[in-house]
Amino acid sequence: MAKGKKDDDLKLYYSIGEVAERLGVNASQLRFWENEFAHIKPNKNSRGERRFTKDNIRQLEEIEYLLKERGFTIEGARKEIAAEKKGTPEKQEVVDRLREVKARLSGLLPKG
Repeated sequence: MAKGKKDDDLKLYYSIGEVAERLGVNASQLRFWENEFAHIKPNKNSRGERRFTKDNIRQLEEIEYLLKERGFTIEGARKEIAAEKKGTPEKQEVVDRLREVKARLSGLLPKG
């Protein structure tokens, strides 16, 4: 393995189960979002199993953030995503950094 690279850095595709676990939702939720948001288009293998790229995962994380943390409706999230596409790409970088900070801070909280 390349020095300083994690297994996750080298992986190209993720199963629906891996993505669901990463986002803390179930697979049926991801399939629902795929139907509701036209820009979510995972690759499918010869057996029809979804294979998500890192870009797909970022898109799903954005949807999850808008729906669960910001309280948007499905329609509202669609409009927000459309507006963001017209906006600046660095907004997603800021959201990603804030999520990392949130994860680190929640790791500092005492358990129990």
